[in-house]
Amino acid sequence: MEFQGKTALITGGASGMGLLSGKCLAKEGANIVLIDYNQEGLDAAVAEVAELYGKEHVIGALCDIRDYAQVTAARDRAVEAFGRIDILINCAGGACTRIMGRHEEFKDMPIEVYDFGLDINLRGVIYMDQVVMQQMAKQNSGVIIHLGSISGMEPSPTNISYSAAKSALINGVTPSLAQYGGKYNIRVNCVSPGPVLTRAAMANMKTLMGRAAEPQEIVDLILYLCSDKAAFITGSNFLIDGGRNVLPHKP
Repeated sequence: MEFQGKTALITGGASGMGLLSGKCLAKEGANIVLIDYNQEGLDAAVAEVAELYGKEHVIGALCDIRDYAQVTAARDRAVEAFGRIDILINCAGGACTRIMGRHEEFKDMPIEVYDFGLDINLRGVIYMDQVVMQQMAKQNSGVIIHLGSISGMEPSPTNISYSAAKSALINGVTPSLAQYGGKYNIRVNCVSPGPVLTRAAMANMKTLMGRAAEPQEIVDLILYLCSDKAAFITGSNFLIDGGRNVLPHKP
């Protein structure tokens, strides 16, 4: 039971890699706080984890990470329920053009689309990092994981704000926060996937391995970085993309 007695907060916890991370951590003994803005999805996710691993080990916190007061309330709910926060996994986010169904060229895109993308992929992550680090600093321990993307390392002319936000997480927020968190024994790392089969369309992106990743492959890396096996790893970005970044020609 690698994570016995530890408490993990997971944003975007109602679905995808957020929910899968929560289930894997709960299986290893952790207490889980699933954070999401979708009440129906959140209730279903909490019920699923509770049925598998016990209702005493999981709670949900309805939260829009773009709202600092809601982020703070989610942190407080976690501490009230379990007494501490050992792990934060920032899975919430996504390409704003896909989420909002807007596919105009950059020059024609309503600025509200880019505002939304920067808020959920960057501002909300920093909000969550700050309020959780307040608790972790009191404990003098903790692990924070950012979910980056190959889009933060290659041009993305159809998703410019997404690429900008993920690049900022990889190159700015992760190493800067790791440097700050070191004095509090808080490790901060970033996991940057290439195509992942959380959506069928990802299978069309080329990689050297000739396929997209299974979600479990990404979560396995996240859990390793959260574990004591990675106790000497901080401030780094881990690209897990099947070699897409070194393809001579990309679609």
